[in-house]
Amino acid sequence: MSDYEGGAANEDDLSLPRATVYKLIGEMLPEGTACAKDTRELLLDCCNEFIHLIASESNDICEKEAKRTIAAEHVLVALHELGFGKYVAKVQEAYDEHRKQQTKDRGRKSTKLNQLGMSEEELLRSQELLFAQARMRYQTQTTQSQSGTSTPATTNGAQ
Repeated sequence: MSDYEGGAANEDDLSLPRATVYKLIGEMLPEGTACAKDTRELLLDCCNEFIHLIASESNDICEKEAKRTIAAEHVLVALHELGFGKYVAKVQEAYDEHRKQQTKDRGRKSTKLNQLGMSEEELLRSQELLFAQARMRYQTQTTQSQSGTSTPATTNGAQ
């Protein structure tokens, strides 16, 4: 049972960000149309309830398939089973666009690695060298603090 169903979690912990929903509401309304605060709160509650409904149904579908992770396909099936079948194509389209963007972002990360001018092996050696240097500094500091000696940079007085 989820925290939402059990009521154990704070309501704000299981809610969409108010500012985001309010912004979406504002963008969807025709120019010159206002939305009362109570109405915005009602729409926020509806959005939260809709997400919980879809997530719960997706989880049930996932469990029926003996899976442990809810996949996009589970959400699409849940939408259809809950009577929102006419939205499945649009959701699939948005999901495909999201996947394309993720692929582009991964490409940028690998390009950034290529722009460093070092091979992966050189980067690994450099990292290992930095770790070794840090380890030596740590060991030196630990040894000095245990023996009571200090380095000239940390001594306090005149010589």
